[in-house]
Amino acid sequence: MGRAKMIGVLLSALALHAMHTTVAAVSAGRVESDKKALAPLQAYVGAWRGVGQPRQGSSRGAWTEQSEWSWRFDDGRAELAAKLDGSKYFSQLRLQTGDRPGQFVLLAVPRGDDGPSAGGPQRFVGALHAGRLTVTSDDAPDGQPARITVRLVAGGDRIVVLYERRQGTAYARLAEVGSTRKGSSFAKNAATGPECVVTGGLGTIAVEYQGRQYFVCCGGCKELFEDDPAGVLKEYRQRKAEEKSRSNGE
Repeated sequence: MGRAKMIGVLLSALALHAMHTTVAAVSAGRVESDKKALAPLQAYVGAWRGVGQPRQGSSRGAWTEQSEWSWRFDDGRAELAAKLDGSKYFSQLRLQTGDRPGQFVLLAVPRGDDGPSAGGPQRFVGALHAGRLTVTSDDAPDGQPARITVRLVAGGDRIVVLYERRQGTAYARLAEVGSTRKGSSFAKNAATGPECVVTGGLGTIAVEYQGRQYFVCCGGCKELFEDDPAGVLKEYRQRKAEEKSRSNGE
């Protein structure tokens, strides 16, 4: 190989390495940005057992369901994802950040429509106001949820989801699902305990690295930690240092 050709190959390799480094940095930055934006909804993470009621104060047409929320890290993004078992309307949910600050996107897979030939999830868009996440969909089928409102009560030990259908220019109740966090009691503060080193939420799963024990909040965070424990811990220590500086007024 001639000198000029060798130099050309070397320059191409350096350019490719620089491009990969830039892409990785942008991806890492987007994950951190997503985590910060979704942090107010961190309390959704966990396993829940609930009852759905079409009518207030009546058990007629009621059903039971279970859900489990966890963090998901994929394609350079972070999101909150839920699996629903027994839900009347959806089997899976994916909660992401929107294009604008404060905006959230909920992708909901209709019940029975999560097979390989599925037509895709229903898209809801909205925001968080006074602790309530409200999202609406422009393409909701007739009689199906067009607006969803989620709120936490009882110190984070209960989650209430209101489903509404579109009725002209307004909305009408379809059903409300009230769920209790598994393993919780209303007398216990769900925010106390070890901290998840990935998201800063409540750590419920123990992990180890170099002989030391740490905690994460869900299976998604556990997978991320096990894939790159040194990187996760570096970001965690940087975050704690920034929090300490802010608390000291620096």
